[in-house]
Amino acid sequence: MRQDEPKKAEKKEAMKALRQARKQWIADASARMKVQKKALKGIRSRLESGAGTVPEIAAATGMPPADVLWYVAALKKYGEIAETEKDGSYFRYALTEKAVQETA
Repeated sequence: MRQDEPKKAEKKEAMKALRQARKQWIADASARMKVQKKALKGIRSRLESGAGTVPEIAAATGMPPADVLWYVAALKKYGEIAETEKDGSYFRYALTEKAVQETA
């Protein structure tokens, strides 16, 4: 038996234990990502038909306005949407050229 074989078996068992311990955490993170992707897709698809305010987007997607505002802020930060004209006390948001090219 070679010297490094016991070390390999020990490392293998340690990795197996680590995967088992983190299994629930990974499943939870994957579930959150799925919800986030669905929300972003809904917002983008609403904005493909034209600019909208946060309340309009919330009504179209069925999401709470606070959640929509959170996602809109992130999309704006990364240049996927931009503020257009003001509609009353709300800004209207529209997809940027960058976002349109990525969805095409």
